[in-house]
Amino acid sequence: MKQLILWSLVLCTTGVFAQNFQGKAYYQSKTTMDMNWGGREMSAEQKKRIQERMKGFLEKVYILDFNQTASTYKEEEKIEAPGQGGRGGFGRMMMGSFTQGDQYKDVRDGVIIESKEFFGKKFLIKDSLPKLAWKMEGETKQIGKYLCFKATALKKVDELDFSKMRPRRRNNDKEKTAEEKKQDSIKAAKDPFSQIDIPKEVLVTAWYTLDIPINQGPGEYWGLPGLILEVNAYKTTILCSKIVMNPGEKELITEPTKGKEVTRKEYNEIVKTKMQEMRDMYRGRGRGGRGRGRG
Repeated sequence: MKQLILWSLVLCTTGVFAQNFQGKAYYQSKTTMDMNWGGREMSAEQKKRIQERMKGFLEKVYILDFNQTASTYKEEEKIEAPGQGGRGGFGRMMMGSFTQGDQYKDVRDGVIIESKEFFGKKFLIKDSLPKLAWKMEGETKQIGKYLCFKATALKKVDELDFSKMRPRRRNNDKEKTAEEKKQDSIKAAKDPFSQIDIPKEVLVTAWYTLDIPINQGPGEYWGLPGLILEVNAYKTTILCSKIVMNPGEKELITEPTKGKEVTRKEYNEIVKTKMQEMRDMYRGRGRGGRGRGRG
């Protein structure tokens, strides 16, 4: 009954929108990060330094350009300060492999395409649009000038979703000797992914408005009877800060075409294979260095 009422409201408001309408929504995305990596507590100063270094990856602004059936979701372009472009280039390239690329989704055809670059190669990750079994919760709240309704769903997590990574739980860590803890630290340095755990699924809470009755939202989120203005999933919050309907300069909402077309599963295998190559190369250099030292 609750869903029937909501869809009735949608039908009443849909007529307000012309067939060729277009909108632009700005979203602020913020992810909190667990600082207790490697089985030890960090000092407040250490945590602060890491948070400052990671801020560019954990706090972003995205722009969603949408019409009735399709949308593009891109990170807002930033102008780097002089001298920043060459700092941590490799680190940024690696982190970029685990952060979201530009996305295009077509809710009519059920397609989502993500444009990404990995180690200098461009990829188009094309898959069917994932469907969430949304549960209408009946709660409301105001976001800006829009009345929003609450919905929740369980979402499967991609195995390389950086925003959901967390330190792997350690059993009886307090009982370990100093030597055992030292060996754990060496292992973590050689294989950082051995210290990472990713949940199989997370609870997603979304807030959508019937004032903009389209089946769209930020990132891969969609499937509600109105534009999604806020998403909370694990340690990430995505909040809409501004909406412009029928902007004077409209962005083209078109399917990207540059890059090798792969599925999400195929892309993940490419990334994991490259990461294994990097780990093997690191280990080889370590053994070579020790050998030369003994000679």
